[in-house]
Amino acid sequence: MTLVDLFQDKDKKTKEKTETISKWLLDGSLATDELCVFAENSKDSVKATCIEALEYATKINPNIADENVFSFVSKTLTDTAPRVKWESAKVIGNTAHLFPKNLAIAIKNLLINSGHDGTVVRWSAAFAIGEILKLKTKHQLMLLKEVEKMVHEEEKNSIRTIYLEAMKKMNK
Repeated sequence: MTLVDLFQDKDKKTKEKTETISKWLLDGSLATDELCVFAENSKDSVKATCIEALEYATKINPNIADENVFSFVSKTLTDTAPRVKWESAKVIGNTAHLFPKNLAIAIKNLLINSGHDGTVVRWSAAFAIGEILKLKTKHQLMLLKEVEKMVHEEEKNSIRTIYLEAMKKMNK
């Protein structure tokens, strides 16, 4: 079965499609580059499902992501579809430690999404920013200043807590 076949199968629900793609990524029967090209040329709902599959897979094995995957999800943070934004942020959170020299675009776009109207987009951005903040990179000081501002501006305690926990862990 191909990605096209999977998405044309109306009997499979989105969650099942996500799990199938994630399994393919983890067992090596689907290359991440192939998935990214397919997603990039698909409508928002399909793209989001592909990125969600990347998120599931990178949570289990972050090393399946290469620089192309990281670049792809860093760019898709700017898509208009909220689900694409939040799934992309979660992939970045799962894999940022592998790409400490490639964080600039991701950080820029995550900071934009940290002010998004959607709670899930902000939560996901906070998760990724928190994971990046814990890394010892050249961006840490600038990011810390931004996070300190966001802690005071964020209305949701759950999101504020993500930032505060990351700040605590960065000092360890």
